[in-house]
Amino acid sequence: MKLKVVLIISIIFTFSSCDDYLDLRPQDGTVRQEFWKTKEDVQAAVIGIYTEMVSNPEFSERLFVYGELRGDMVTPGQNAEDNQILLNTTNILPTNSFTDWGMFYKIINYCNTVIDLAPQVLEEDPTFSEEQLQNYLSEALAIRAYMYFTLARTFKDVPLKLEATLNDNDNFQIPASPQEEVLMQVVADLNLAEEYAVQTYQTIPENKGRITQYAINAMQADAYLWLNDFQSALDATNKVIQSGNFALIPASNSWFGTVYGEGNSSESIFELQYSENNRNNFFILFFGLTEYNASSRVVTDVFGVDRDNPDNKDIRGERASIVASGNEIYKFTGLNSDRRKSNATSDTHWFFYRYAEVLLMKAEALNELDRGEEALTIIEDLRETREALQITGRSPSPDDDTGIAEYILEERSRELAFEGKRWFDVLRVARRDNYERLDLILTMALFSAPPNQQQSIRTKLQDPNSHYLPINQDELFTNKQLEQNPFYN
Repeated sequence: MKLKVVLIISIIFTFSSCDDYLDLRPQDGTVRQEFWKTKEDVQAAVIGIYTEMVSNPEFSERLFVYGELRGDMVTPGQNAEDNQILLNTTNILPTNSFTDWGMFYKIINYCNTVIDLAPQVLEEDPTFSEEQLQNYLSEALAIRAYMYFTLARTFKDVPLKLEATLNDNDNFQIPASPQEEVLMQVVADLNLAEEYAVQTYQTIPENKGRITQYAINAMQADAYLWLNDFQSALDATNKVIQSGNFALIPASNSWFGTVYGEGNSSESIFELQYSENNRNNFFILFFGLTEYNASSRVVTDVFGVDRDNPDNKDIRGERASIVASGNEIYKFTGLNSDRRKSNATSDTHWFFYRYAEVLLMKAEALNELDRGEEALTIIEDLRETREALQITGRSPSPDDDTGIAEYILEERSRELAFEGKRWFDVLRVARRDNYERLDLILTMALFSAPPNQQQSIRTKLQDPNSHYLPINQDELFTNKQLEQNPFYN
């Protein structure tokens, strides 16, 4: 495993940001030369975790690829490379660069370092309070949980390392832990993080770009749905909803620009804060010689674009998620519904969780708890707010849990288009009850498959191990305790 030695000082970055909370200058207390001596050192280390996610241009792309490229809403664009094309067509080898999980373990190690070393600062800095320490630990625990949640959903069994790697003598030979154990650790981290969490910071960018109690609750709901603990998932969503801190914005011409073009709206729970000083690479990925396009299904089936009447539209569709005429992914490049950003102003955030997703997770939990009528009310209320088209509606009965589950998946595809959710959503539902709904994965994957590969892909996907990526060959060479996913042997 390439859990490389990371010196603590390396997580203090020198580049600037327009977001105040990324300014690492201490606000009070004594500044010292030695690290891990003051509360400002701890603050810098915690902010460094976020900075690592923002500064690595491949991080958000990797989240997009893992959640979208194996689904039915994204196809490789004209500038796509072989690794992207092969992932899309389920022709995945351990040499594929997208199987390299190093960036996730690097962030995990930053989190582990804060968790291991921050408590000692209480003895060094009398101005550092127990409450401040707990708040910082909450952020590190929650981000670590999200990294492992992503790895477990993508690779299934992964090494679970919960202590910091600080020198060359640390043990790098660690076997993979079963997916269930990793998911349980995710929940344990999130539950402890919730105990220590901040409810609100001083600024909107901090409230939306740093871990709060409500970001943790959204993650908890997501993880509990994967563990089929539907009552706990419901309880977690209710904490977000009942807080009164979030709300859907009514449909208007400014909706897209407010939620996506600007970001940090009342619909936002947790967003990766790009800025014009710390830009993303979305403009390059999604516009011009694109690497990723929307599939034709998104135009016809997901949003039901009405080419004869442009005013008859779901506000999440044309000039929001997509530009239908060229199957363009617009969500991450648009300034508003009329104008794109440029590469020089490509600062659209990456959206980890939004309020609408929490509502849909609540609907999913309610449906699994045989409360279908309540689930349908949530779906229809959301559709009304978004002005969804009648052509994309369904009318399952309240006791048709299968029909409602499919309706929720369809509504999630509209609401969360291209936000790194689609593959994981379908996999989560398909794998319940010993893969009772394997057909969902087969139907999704075959939609964009080339005709001459459909039978091969269908055969592969009959094996549940194929739903997860292989371990990269370099990791197998470095860590002799790892065993390859049996599908790829």
